[in-house]
Amino acid sequence: MKIALMDSGIGLLPAAAAVRRLRPDADLVLSSDPDSMPWGPRTPEDLTVHALAVAEAAAAYRPDALIVACNTASVHALPALRARLEPGLPVIGTVPAIKPAAAGGGPVAIWATPATTGSPYQRGLIQEFASSAHVTEVACHGLAEAVQHADERAVDAAIAAAAARTPADVRAVVLGCTHYELVAERIRAAVQRPGLPPLVLHGSAGAVAAQALRRIGARPGADTDAAPGLTVLLGGREAELPSSALAYEEGRSLRAVSGSAR
Repeated sequence: MKIALMDSGIGLLPAAAAVRRLRPDADLVLSSDPDSMPWGPRTPEDLTVHALAVAEAAAAYRPDALIVACNTASVHALPALRARLEPGLPVIGTVPAIKPAAAGGGPVAIWATPATTGSPYQRGLIQEFASSAHVTEVACHGLAEAVQHADERAVDAAIAAAAARTPADVRAVVLGCTHYELVAERIRAAVQRPGLPPLVLHGSAGAVAAQALRRIGARPGADTDAAPGLTVLLGGREAELPSSALAYEEGRSLRAVSGSAR
């Protein structure tokens, strides 16, 4: 079984690690184009062009499913990706975990890129799944880029700025950009207020990985003891995992358990 994942950069790592946990035997194709980052400031049309190129590079390796492990690409390019690749290749988008966050009760904050914050797509999800909850949208300027480059100071500064705009009574934070899941515990530490119950973070990696398996009729669990393969594509060309990916546990674990990584 082969699962491909795409993103502008290393934001695909949490979903890839989640797929690997569910199916340790799965071969993974990680397709990104970090030179074109960030995608958020691009027009929807320009972003779609880049997303299609990254997706088609992955599709050339004949995966069983393609995960669009990027909220911004899912917002703006998912219809075009599905029109180009389905039904031959199932395409699974990433949706912010607003529904489970709102179901938990209490005020909710949605941390997302400036391009996603306030978008009709996100506002529609809030209206559909969290209309009775108090929701604060928090645009996290520069956080995805800081995570992409594993820039510790920039990550801390971006998290601190977003935390300052997050109401003190928030009990759940939706991580509305896949890059943010790589620094989830740092976000928790910045937002958690003393004396209040533990903050709950809601990412999308586990849900999107499970949905990909459902789409292809695969069950969790390994079918073989063979070490799975890992193919990394940067701008459509085979490469090593970027050094910044290895700054995070998800990247290190993917490289460690792969039988062939290139």
